[in-house]
Amino acid sequence: MPVVKLHPGRPPEGISEGAATAASGIMQAHAKAIIPYARTFFCALFNIVLCIVRNFAYTSACFGSSRGEKCGLLFGNWNNKVPEAERIFSERMKHSASFNWQTTERPIVALAPMAGVTDASYRQIIKRLAPETIVYSEFLSTDAIHYGARKTMQMMHFDPDAERPFIVQIFGKEPENFLSAAKVIEDMGADGIDINMGCPAARVTSSCHGSALMRNPVLAAELVAATKQAVHIPVSVKTRLGWDSPEELIPFCQKLIEAGADALAIHGRTYRQKYSGTADWEPIYALKKEVSVPVIGNGDIFSAHDALEKIGNLDGVMIGRGTFGDPWLMKDVCDALRETKNEKLKMKNDFFTKERLSFQEKIPLILEHCALAVRLKGEKRGMLEMRKHLASYVKGFDGARDLRAKLVRVETFEDVQCILQEVPQS
Repeated sequence: MPVVKLHPGRPPEGISEGAATAASGIMQAHAKAIIPYARTFFCALFNIVLCIVRNFAYTSACFGSSRGEKCGLLFGNWNNKVPEAERIFSERMKHSASFNWQTTERPIVALAPMAGVTDASYRQIIKRLAPETIVYSEFLSTDAIHYGARKTMQMMHFDPDAERPFIVQIFGKEPENFLSAAKVIEDMGADGIDINMGCPAARVTSSCHGSALMRNPVLAAELVAATKQAVHIPVSVKTRLGWDSPEELIPFCQKLIEAGADALAIHGRTYRQKYSGTADWEPIYALKKEVSVPVIGNGDIFSAHDALEKIGNLDGVMIGRGTFGDPWLMKDVCDALRETKNEKLKMKNDFFTKERLSFQEKIPLILEHCALAVRLKGEKRGMLEMRKHLASYVKGFDGARDLRAKLVRVETFEDVQCILQEVPQS
């Protein structure tokens, strides 16, 4: 058999330049023809891997099992888990399908989503005090949900027996990620989805998230439309009076409603104000006159009297910072609004549970909050995150400063019990 000698830059001996050029052209043509198919193949492979990651993260969050059991869900023990997973999925979908902003009992009382605050333990404490409250998750990234980020998937975990109605709040700017994230949220059984268009934090607005969407109404409407396209559960929006001026509120919200928004929650400040000054509810009342969807007001509610005074023509109130250290406020507001038909009750100060209770009487709820945090997150992480809550609970009495100094250093549930046992009877 003859040996073909190869020389760099020249065709093999015995093969003409024309034949070599033709062969090279054929190979290049085949390569160009293959590229689109290769791209499609790798895109499909990426989506399959992404789906597996999402499902793994979601089952981890749902079942909260050990690492070995989590792996077993995918590779070994799945047959044992399928009936339970199907039951959970069926129950969640049945309940979430029953929530509707239009038919929810009025007046609506909602716990505002707060990053680092409204986790499952806090929501459950609120619901035990005021069961009619609609609770929201911390705000979660649609990008993180789209890619199945484990920490974010765990933050979506909720107790369907204790937390309904449960709304997941999301933020982002990519419509395709809103579409995929919304499907994940609906599948995990949430009662609704809320889109954050109000957070004024610089790290959020610098990426065109949160309040920054008020400057881009077209994109904001696209995000609502993409979310509505993906799910059957209600989609709401939480926003502010505007970027610079309250005059922006009505046209902006009308675009959101045209895109499919089922309800609106409005904080009574502009982006420029951040949390300074006083919340202005007048533009929110004006908005309600112009739209048919439920409108909920938010901002500067620190007592039941504030809620009664501010609700006006709105469908409800949303309370955030006022509950920090005072979860009893939600019960006070619910009780007061329920009795608004009784004019005499409006003039009384009957709805101030926090002031009526001594610190000793608050301790059982504080310990229950700690126990929930430990059960849901483990003792180390649970108690670390509870420190800020413990500091907020301890205010307004002699010795509170020294007690806070001890509580912000706790590492175990037993530490909290020992410290609180030393509190003298008031």
